[in-house]
Amino acid sequence: MTAIQIDLWAFITFGAGLLVSFIGAGLAIARHFAASFERAIAARLALTEESTKAEAERLRQMEKEFYTLKAEIPREYVRREDYIRGQSVVEAKIDALALKIENLLLKGTPT
Repeated sequence: MTAIQIDLWAFITFGAGLLVSFIGAGLAIARHFAASFERAIAARLALTEESTKAEAERLRQMEKEFYTLKAEIPREYVRREDYIRGQSVVEAKIDALALKIENLLLKGTPT
C-alpha cells in the first residue's frame, strides 16, 4: 500500500482554504436569508401602510358624515322640552285671544 505524502504547508493551506470556503458559503446563505427576510418585512410593511391609509380615509369619511349629521340634527329634530315650551307659548296665546274675544262679546251684548 502506498501512502500519500503532503507537506505541512500544503495541508495548512488546504485546510485554511476549506475553512474560508465554508465561512464564505455560510455568509452567502446568511445574506440570502437576510435578503429574503427583508423582502418579506418590506412586503408586510407596504401592506400595513396601505391598510393604514385605507383606514385613515375611512375614518375621515366617517368624521365627515358625523359632522354632517351633527349639523342636520338641529334642523330635523326638536327636543321634547323645546316642543313642550313652544306648544305652551302657542296655547297661552290662544287662551289670551279667546279671553279677549270673550270680553268683547260680553261688552258688545246689550243687557
